Amino acid sequence: MNPNAAPPRVIIAHCESYDAARIREIVRDGLRELGLVPRGRTLVKPNLVAAGDMFPHAHTRPELIDGLLRALQDVGADTMSELAVGERCGITIPTRYAFKHSGVDAVLAGLPGVKRYLFEEVPQVEIRYTHEKRLRDYVFVPEPVAKADFFVNAPKFKAHPWTTVTFSMKNYIGIQDDRHRLIDHDHRLNEKVADLQYVIQPQFICIDAIVAGEGRMLTPTPFDMKLIVMGNNQVAFDAVCCAIAGVDPHTVDHIRLAAERGFGTLDLSKIVITGDVTLEKAKERAKGFKVGLIRVEKYFEGSSITAYAGPPPQSEKTDYCWGGCPGAIEEAIEMLRTYDDQCDKKMPRMHIVFGAYDGPIDAKPGEKVVFIGDCATWKGKLGDELVSIESLYKDRSTKDPYNAVHDDLYLKMSKVNRKIRAARNEPHVRFEGCPVSVAEQLFALVILGKAKNPYVDPGEAVRFNEAYMGWRATTAMKRLMGERYQRHGACSRGEAMPDVRRADGE
Repeated sequence: MNPNAAPPRVIIAHCESYDAARIREIVRDGLRELGLVPRGRTLVKPNLVAAGDMFPHAHTRPELIDGLLRALQDVGADTMSELAVGERCGITIPTRYAFKHSGVDAVLAGLPGVKRYLFEEVPQVEIRYTHEKRLRDYVFVPEPVAKADFFVNAPKFKAHPWTTVTFSMKNYIGIQDDRHRLIDHDHRLNEKVADLQYVIQPQFICIDAIVAGEGRMLTPTPFDMKLIVMGNNQVAFDAVCCAIAGVDPHTVDHIRLAAERGFGTLDLSKIVITGDVTLEKAKERAKGFKVGLIRVEKYFEGSSITAYAGPPPQSEKTDYCWGGCPGAIEEAIEMLRTYDDQCDKKMPRMHIVFGAYDGPIDAKPGEKVVFIGDCATWKGKLGDELVSIESLYKDRSTKDPYNAVHDDLYLKMSKVNRKIRAARNEPHVRFEGCPVSVAEQLFALVILGKAKNPYVDPGEAVRFNEAYMGWRATTAMKRLMGERYQRHGACSRGEAMPDVRRADGE
């Protein structure tokens, strides 16, 4: 940070309900207090990781996005050349599904001229990293992100099973499409999020904490806080949100790393905190808020599943994969519990192993043992069979973003089904991947546990296929028309793209 720069500012405002008109007033006042005027290509990035009946509290609510967009128009009508909303949702769902079933499409229909960017359906731009301790030398991000002049981050105030909390910085996972966001989405996830800060910094942050999401990320429990928090520096903003939630920001690695790299301060005394709700009053509203970060063994205690976790590859010098497969299965089981209230009763006894586990597996005859992830290793007896599971882990330097491949949901479903069928007479089954995604682990639990599959629900299937076919048709048309798309485009040939900043700000 520039030592001569003005101190970062965070505004904590009361908002009684999801009233778009009131939100517009709050955000407009916040922009003016911060002295911010949106300009040029203005891009709003909400958190639409998942939407629909199963995920009512996972995403930034449409009323907040409505009020935010109208406030930006109020303040920047004469200075913006474009106003847009862009996102890539999670769990391999087409983003057009999340836009529609979150209600954001309906908001955009009432705001002519505001564009929608589905980040997996636009060209991907190579951004070079030059900072020390980076995980890799370059990443790909959607062109609208790389070309934004005024970037607005509009996250959801939530807990997270991989990173403890997800506020502003963690929302950056959605500035990559699926095939790129899963690279380094492992025990180095916090470092990946910190690296993404070099792509672009938001000029304005506005978090939906009217009803926060506690405990989890995809299926959180609603937690009424009646707050909108706004700010102009991402690290300081997340530090204040951590303080509200009762979390030490130094313990959230991606926030700490970004602070150490000069993106902002964690020292609350160096942050100007204003608004009609004091920090102490905000803490009172958040008292009892449950965050994430529960080891998988503890998570499944008392259920039909026994989980075992060893460390990820020793060369990485960490003792648990907080950012990869174990957290994914926690989200997967909660999705099934949300969809099928008999899920736990129907689930047979099974054993699930992550990492380099060195210990007993107390599997009785007929109880399936599931090894998840490339780094899973184990040697021992299952019944009368001597089993040796070897590591398939490949160093991250071998994972080239140019060669990243996107597997859609149907491909994942088919792959998991084939794997389980092939091992139906074996005491164990192994799923490869780093990480093995939430969707793949959900399908594995559906098949092995005979749980209801939310993706083949008649009503859900119609809605999903509508979005899926729209996505496929759009990307096929873009290829047919010769647009630079995905890794086959101009960026993968090393050609320069106009007006795109480098990650180091040049």
